[in-house]
Amino acid sequence: MGKHRFEKLFSADEANELIPRLEILVRDLQVQAGAMRKRIGDLSRFDDKLSELDLSKVITRYPELRPLATRMSEIASEIQEMGCFLKDIDQGLVDFPFLIEGDGDEEDDVVFLCWQYGEPRVVAWHSIESGFGQRQPLPGASKPLLN
Repeated sequence: MGKHRFEKLFSADEANELIPRLEILVRDLQVQAGAMRKRIGDLSRFDDKLSELDLSKVITRYPELRPLATRMSEIASEIQEMGCFLKDIDQGLVDFPFLIEGDGDEEDDVVFLCWQYGEPRVVAWHSIESGFGQRQPLPGASKPLLN
């Protein structure tokens, strides 16, 4: 079974069962990230060194940002605890490890089912090495939903 090992492998149905909860979590994460960016942007008008710092140093300098950062971390952890991989906050991309069965001479391999915030269900997959731009439709998925 390929070279990739994951704690949990999903079926499309199992991934789809998580979509309602993921919609809430991803949207909350997007709101928190937007609030963090806005607040950092506001602070950077008065602190010209802020853009040179990584996020942890910004939070150390401005501890009032800690609740936003903590909430973002909690949401990301909840997604990860489901067995999913948060790939992009702004695009709302979440991947699910999935065993794709080889046909004929090809061996089974693990790929990612790929869901984007706003899609009603998982409609695509991509190899672990590739990403969102190389998504392939799942059998029966509507192509207009892709990318």
